[in-house]
Amino acid sequence: MKITLTSSRLVKPAYNGNPPLKPQHVPLSLFDKVACKDHVGAVYIFSPPTPSSENIIEGLSIVLSLYWELAGRLGTDDMGNTVILLNDEGARLVEASADVDLQNVLTSQPSKDIESLYPSIQGVKELAQVQITRFTCGSLLLAFTADHQVADGHAITNFLVAWSQATRGISMGSVPLHDRGILFKPRHPPLVQYEHRGVEYITKSYSTSSISCNDHQAMNVTIHKVHFTKEFTERLQAKASYGASKSYSTFETILAHLWRVITNVRCLPGHETTHIRISVNGRRRMNPKVPNEFFGNLVLWAFPHCKVRQLIAQPLQFAAELIHDAVRKVDDSYFKSFIDFSSSGVIEKEALVPRTTLNERVQSPNLEVHSWVTFPFRQMNFGTGKPDCIIPGYLSTEGELFFIPSCTGDGSIDVYVPLFLSNLDNFKKLCYALESKY
Repeated sequence: MKITLTSSRLVKPAYNGNPPLKPQHVPLSLFDKVACKDHVGAVYIFSPPTPSSENIIEGLSIVLSLYWELAGRLGTDDMGNTVILLNDEGARLVEASADVDLQNVLTSQPSKDIESLYPSIQGVKELAQVQITRFTCGSLLLAFTADHQVADGHAITNFLVAWSQATRGISMGSVPLHDRGILFKPRHPPLVQYEHRGVEYITKSYSTSSISCNDHQAMNVTIHKVHFTKEFTERLQAKASYGASKSYSTFETILAHLWRVITNVRCLPGHETTHIRISVNGRRRMNPKVPNEFFGNLVLWAFPHCKVRQLIAQPLQFAAELIHDAVRKVDDSYFKSFIDFSSSGVIEKEALVPRTTLNERVQSPNLEVHSWVTFPFRQMNFGTGKPDCIIPGYLSTEGELFFIPSCTGDGSIDVYVPLFLSNLDNFKKLCYALESKY
């Protein structure tokens, strides 16, 4: 496959009349500061007929007039704090063409080739980037990346839906809420009810000494896409919920199943502890609730954990209950405890840094999971229909899972599972084994 770049430009906000009154910059919130400092993205695939590049670009300039942070740059204020400069310098948009049909690129399993369909993120100053690639079959692939310090997945999906609405020339609905510096004030007096050291924050010395793998290990990782049909998931849920006082969600059930399967194929010592790092959206968990339109980061993490031998020996319901209880505990009191802790001055005093600075390329014996299942991707319609397929970036960190709603639209779930190549065959054998103890 040959990709030819045909243009690269900065798309700036197009204001209808005078620009809105806004500050010169906004500080990163406490939640922005613990988010990873990387560009995160996905690709969205549209079958022909597809919208024109001119309409997509015009829609982008319109939506940036509301989501102005994505047209800005990171900088510092007079106190040396990292801020988002609201300077309207624009988002990067690259146009490209491929010399093949899309079906020659998209295989049944993830391929590293997809990286060539993204704009480069090396040393990039733009906070949002787009690459539009057109294929000989008429299909369009839209790759989007954004700096995670600016917004979480929920907020970025709101932006993408609004962008598609602007492209179609219809109302973008609710406007984004920008008050990231006002919503998360500490309480007086503060009340730190939970331990946040080792959870959201770690010491600098731990950050620099805790490399969990070497380059050779990381090179032997492959990404395997698992397709869970609605029928299979319902059977799995019935197994997990049998005799329980509650029914476990699709996410809890599939994750519990994968946790046990992956732990088994890793052949870990029974006495070792394994945990999952699960992103938890705080918008509906905080009291009062934070509007869904809030644009920024509002995510903390749950950490269900267990000894390896116990996780494998106990039934599926045991793992589902661990996950359910851990996520439930990341509630209003936990979010407010985090705010009070992060505002107390202890971060600076103890030289703590966000846990996300670890940047581990191998998670074993643990997992990290990102669920995009509830994001309204299918509302992305740039004028010619919904996306046929959504694919996360090729992130080959062993044990870092992505849950994606299947584009079949029938309730099926796709999970992208990076594994050591040596574990792949055993994983395939156990992944759909409903009748076994795994």
